[in-house]
Amino acid sequence: RRKVDSEGRRFQDRWKVEYFFTEIRNHCVCLICQETVAVYKEFNVKRHYQSRHSTYDKLTGRNRSEKLKHLEAVLIECVMKMVENICPEKKQEFANICLARNTVARRIEEISSDIKRQLTSKGVDFDFFSIACDESTDLSDTAQLLIFMRGVDDEMNVTEELLDLQSLTDQTRGKDLFVSVSSAIDDMKLPWNKVTGIITDGAPAMAGSGLSTLICNKVIEEGGKAIKLHCIIHQQVLCAKHLKYDHVMKPVLKTINFIRCKALCHRQFKQFLLDIQAEYEDVLYHNDVRWLSRGSALQRFYSLRKEIGEFLETKGQPMRELSDPIWLADLGFLVDITKHLNVLNTSLQGKDAAVNQLYSHLKAFGTKLQLFIRQLSQTQPNTIHFSALQEIMNSFPQDNISAQTSRYAADIASLAGEFKRRFQDFAAIEKEISLFSSPFSVDPDDAPDQLQLELIELHCDSELRSRHQQLSLVNFYRQLDKSRFQEIRTLAKKMLSLFGSTYMCEKTFSAMNFNKNRVRTRLSDSHLRDILRIKT
Repeated sequence: RRKVDSEGRRFQDRWKVEYFFTEIRNHCVCLICQETVAVYKEFNVKRHYQSRHSTYDKLTGRNRSEKLKHLEAVLIECVMKMVENICPEKKQEFANICLARNTVARRIEEISSDIKRQLTSKGVDFDFFSIACDESTDLSDTAQLLIFMRGVDDEMNVTEELLDLQSLTDQTRGKDLFVSVSSAIDDMKLPWNKVTGIITDGAPAMAGSGLSTLICNKVIEEGGKAIKLHCIIHQQVLCAKHLKYDHVMKPVLKTINFIRCKALCHRQFKQFLLDIQAEYEDVLYHNDVRWLSRGSALQRFYSLRKEIGEFLETKGQPMRELSDPIWLADLGFLVDITKHLNVLNTSLQGKDAAVNQLYSHLKAFGTKLQLFIRQLSQTQPNTIHFSALQEIMNSFPQDNISAQTSRYAADIASLAGEFKRRFQDFAAIEKEISLFSSPFSVDPDDAPDQLQLELIELHCDSELRSRHQQLSLVNFYRQLDKSRFQEIRTLAKKMLSLFGSTYMCEKTFSAMNFNKNRVRTRLSDSHLRDILRIKT
C-alpha cells in the first residue's frame, strides 16, 4: 500500500494564486470556503477549485493577487475571532502563526524592497556621501562584499545604511570589487561627484592601487574629490600588536591551552577554582581575530596566576615564570597597557560615529601615551595608571623592579611612534577635522581661502559662539544661515558624511555568520542580502 507521507509531497506556493489555497499547520486549506484537502496533491486541489469556485477564473493579473490578499486577511480575522471566544489567553500565539512556510521569506523580501526604495528616495537629497567596504567569505565559500553608505542632506540629516551586499563567486581583485561597488552605486542612482571618501580595512585588494584608488579616480573623472581612509579600529588593532612581548604571551597561551585542551584537565581546573572559591571560574581562550580577546585573556590569567600556579604543581607541570619577579612585572605591564588599548578600542566602536569623534579619542590616547612615558621615565617612577605592575612591584620590593620601568617607557614610546606612523591618513585631514569640530578655535589665516571670510563672520558673532557651546555640533551647523555660511556648511556636510571605521561592516559580518551558519549554508545570496538589509 502506498504511504503518502513518505512521498515528500508539500505545499506549492503557486497554488495560492492559481487555486486560492494556503497552508496552515501542515494542512492545505481553501481560502474561499475554508475546507481542507487531505493530501498535498495538485489534482485534489485543482478539482476542489474547479468544482466549487470556478467563477473566480474571471479574476486575472493584479485583480487576482489583490483578491488573494483579501481572502488571507479575512481568514486571519475569522481565526482571531474564534480564538477570542474559545481561548482568549492564546490570542497572541495564534497571531504569531504564519499562513505558510514561505510567508516569512516573502515578507522579508517585501520589507527589504521597501527599505531599499526608501534609501533610494533619500539618496536623491544627499549633498555628499561616503562608502565603507569590507569583504569576507561565508560558510559556502562565497566572497561577500559589504557596502555601507553614509549620506548627508542639506538639513544635516545623516543616513547610515547598508547600500548593498555583492556576492563574488570568482576572483576578488581590486578591479572585481570596483565593478561590484560601481554596480551598487549606479543601481541606487547616486552621482559619483558627491562621493567624499571611501574607507576599507586596508586589505591589499582594497588599499594601495586597489579598490580605494579606483574609486577615487572615478570620482575625479566625474568632477568630485574623494579621500581614502584605513579603518581607524583596524589600525588601532595593528598598533596594539606592535607590543609583541612574546616571552610573556607564549607561556601564557601555552598554559591556557594546557588547561583547556583536554576535557578532564579543564573539568578538574574548574572544580579546583570552585573549591577554593576563586574570583573567576575559568581562564579564557585568546583569539587573535577578536579585537578585545588578548586583553581579556591576559587579565583573567593575571587575576588567577596564583591559582594556576597551584593547579599546575598538582599536575607536575610547574610554571617557573610565575616565580620570576621580572617576568611577572612584564606580565603586569602588558596587562595594563593592553587594558588601556582595549578601552580605546571600545570607545571607537559604535554606529553613527562622526570622524571627528573617533579622531578625538585617538588624539586623547596619544596624549595619554606621552603622559605614561614621562611618568615611567622618572627617577621615582609613577605607576598610578599601571595597577597590575604596581601590585607586582609592591609584592617584590627587594628585587628592584622599578629599574625595569625605563624599558617600559621605551616600549610605550615605540608604540606611540607606531600610532603616529599608521594614522597618517587621518593626520592629513586633521585641519579639516579641527575646523569642523572647533571652528571658533581656528585662526582664519590658517583656514582654506574660500572659508576665511565666513570664518571671520562666525568668530565675530557672539550669538553663534553661544549656540556652539550649547548645541550639539550637528544642530549648530543645522541652524547656520545657508546663504551667509555656505562654504562652512559645505565643509560640515563633507565631514559628517565621512566614515571613520568599518565597524558596521564587521558587525554585519557577525550577523551574516549567525544567519548563514553550518545548518543553513543553502541560504541564497538574495535572501541573505534581504536579511542583512533589515538587520542593519
